[in-house]
Amino acid sequence: MLTLPDYPWDTLAPYRKLAAEHPDGVVDLSIGTPVDPTPEVIQEALRAASDAHGYPGTHGTPELREAIAQWYVRRRRTTDLQPQDILPTIGSKELVAWLPLFLGLKPGDIMVRPLVAYPTYDIGALLVGAESIAADSLEDLTAEQRSRVKLVWTNSPGNPTGKVMDVAAMRALVDDARSLGAVVAGDECYAELGWGDWEEHVPGILEPEVSGGDLTNLLSVYSLSKQSNLAGYRASFVAGAPNLMPALINSRKHTGMIMPYPVQEALRVAIADDAHVHAQKDLYRARREALKPALEAFGFDVHFSNAGLYLWCTAGKDSWTSIQDLAELGIIAGPGVFYGEAGEGFVRVSLTASDERIASAVSRLTKRN
Repeated sequence: MLTLPDYPWDTLAPYRKLAAEHPDGVVDLSIGTPVDPTPEVIQEALRAASDAHGYPGTHGTPELREAIAQWYVRRRRTTDLQPQDILPTIGSKELVAWLPLFLGLKPGDIMVRPLVAYPTYDIGALLVGAESIAADSLEDLTAEQRSRVKLVWTNSPGNPTGKVMDVAAMRALVDDARSLGAVVAGDECYAELGWGDWEEHVPGILEPEVSGGDLTNLLSVYSLSKQSNLAGYRASFVAGAPNLMPALINSRKHTGMIMPYPVQEALRVAIADDAHVHAQKDLYRARREALKPALEAFGFDVHFSNAGLYLWCTAGKDSWTSIQDLAELGIIAGPGVFYGEAGEGFVRVSLTASDERIASAVSRLTKRN
C-alpha cells in the first residue's frame, strides 16, 4: 500500500469552522481556486467539440501544438520551440508529481526544488524513492549531493512567494544543472501575471537568453487554470527538451494520460486569445491593490509577491497564530508551513475571491485597527 503524507489542506478544518461563525460569512483566500466565469469564447470551443466519440491523441492535435508554439513566440520570447516538442497534460499538478517517474529517477537520486515551494515537488520524489532537497541554488549542495542530482525544479513566479527569477539567475542555475547532467523543469504557471517591474514580461526557462538556444534537458510547465479560469478543465502543457519529449509522450500513451479532445480544443482557443487574459489580470490587479494595503494595515509585512495570485505575508508570529487571527475575522488563508520549513511564520493570501468578498476582507482587516 502506497502511503503518502496527509493532505495538508485538511488540517485547516478547525479554522474553517471558526471562520464560518463570522456574521458576514467566510472569505476564503486559501487554496486559490478561480471564482470568475470561464470566458465564453472558451466555453463555446468546448461545446463545439463535444461530439468526441473517438479516442483523443496523447500528443495533442497538431493545431493545438501549433497554437501553443505560437504563444511561446508571442508571449514567452521563445522562438526555437518546435510543435512536436509540446505535450498537453491533465493539469500541471499531475505532471509535477509524475515527472520524476517518467525521467527514471530512483532511490539514491536527488531532486532539487525551491526552498519555499508547492508540496507536490516532494511528492514526486517520494513516489520514486528519490531524495528531495530544498535549495534555491545548487551551490548550496555538497559535492557528493551534486553528483546525484537528476532533476532541478524552478518555480518562477513562485508559489507561494510570488518571487521572480531574473534572466541572470535563471541562466546561472541552468548552466550549473547542465554541468551535472541534470534536467531542469520550470514551473511557470503564473508567468502572465507579473506586477510592477515584471508587468510586461516574466523570464522563462526556454528563452534563448536562458537556454543559450539549446532546449536540451529543459522543460517548461504551464497551466491556464488561473489566467483563463480553467481550473475545472485541467488544461495545461509541458514543452521543450526535444531529447526527452518522445519518451515522455510514449510513457503517457502507455499510462493513459490523455487530455480529452474537447478540452484540447478549449485549450487551443484559450491559448490563442490574449484579450481575456489581460481582462482577467486587471480583475486580479484591482483585488491586489485593495487587499495588500489592508493586510499591511492589519500588521502584516508582504514579502516578494512580485507576480502571481498570492500575497506572501508575515506578522512576526508563527504561521498558525496568524491563521487563527485571520480566522477570527472570518478569513481563511494558507499556512506558510505547508510550503516547507522556510515558510514558517508566513501565510499565503490568495487574490482568487470575488470583488465583494475581497471588499469584505478589506473592511474587516482595516476595522480591526
